[in-house]
Amino acid sequence: MAQLNFGGTVENVVTREEFPLSKAQEVLKNETVAVIGYGVQGPGQALNQKDNGINVIVGQRKNSKSWDKAVADGFVPGETLFEIEEALERGTIICYLLSDAAQIALWPTVKKHLTPGKALYFSHGFGITFNEQTGIIPPADVDVFLVAPKGSGTSLRRMFLQGRGLNSSFAIFQDATGKAQERVIALGIAVGSGYLFETNFKKEVYSDLTGERGTLMGAIQGIFAAQYEVLRSKGHSPSEAFNETVEELTQSLMPLVAENGMDWMYANCSTTAQRGALDWWKKFKTATQPVFEELYNSVATGQESQRSIDLNSQDDYRVKLEAELAELRDSEMWQAGKTVRSLRPENQNVD
Repeated sequence: MAQLNFGGTVENVVTREEFPLSKAQEVLKNETVAVIGYGVQGPGQALNQKDNGINVIVGQRKNSKSWDKAVADGFVPGETLFEIEEALERGTIICYLLSDAAQIALWPTVKKHLTPGKALYFSHGFGITFNEQTGIIPPADVDVFLVAPKGSGTSLRRMFLQGRGLNSSFAIFQDATGKAQERVIALGIAVGSGYLFETNFKKEVYSDLTGERGTLMGAIQGIFAAQYEVLRSKGHSPSEAFNETVEELTQSLMPLVAENGMDWMYANCSTTAQRGALDWWKKFKTATQPVFEELYNSVATGQESQRSIDLNSQDDYRVKLEAELAELRDSEMWQAGKTVRSLRPENQNVD
């Protein structure tokens, strides 16, 4: 592994240069990778592996929407698409990509097919880290590891098709065969990672749950809503409030941050914008850091995992979820956003 300096801290990383796709193909040439679940991460990871020449099969419930999607994506029933138990039996590496709640429900079935020498692959540290809540305790004679792409399966697939890569973390929980490290790194390359950085199961799930509830999803929606509502209450139109709150951030500024960093984005804004940002960012940090401390503690003590398990396991979870998502979708801010997006030049039908 290469050692790179990240802001003064040296970390172990794996790049495509030192571990090219050809090496991943060699490591995995005698493996059958069974992707169990074809929902959020499943399609992107399965299709990227398939396109990279890996022997990948999909396990899914027959006559489900996900089964039909897998067929539409080119997986062939009886050849590369099977009922879950048959895929589990055929697979030498089990990519366990169901939702956390579904993983708990299916675990007894999965466990009985984890024969010696197989590998159990996750893309989240949840099931293993919170095993007192999930009951997911693998047998001692199988490898257990994870590759966690830092984004959605949709982004993973889209960036792969663009010739790019989504950064991923990797971790080894159990090395029963002595080959866990080469297996997990090969899979990380095969699923389309840009580079791989080392972590462990606990750190992965703690950082992931904090990030999802924080800056990646929960906090950003809260900040968007707060600024939008202040602007609207002061007489600004929905179009103006949305553009100043969301559109400029996502379409103009964040791409600059992604390109060269926050300082570079600041340098490419007006001096007035720079001055305001430099004056206010520490106030926002002071205001929000206690919330992030509370959030991290809730993750570390298992409160967040238990709440997720309890709610996501309910029979009417999907109905309740849709109602909560509708609250966001039907809000004035995101209805205004729908109109703003439709007006982007790339979304216009121009003769």
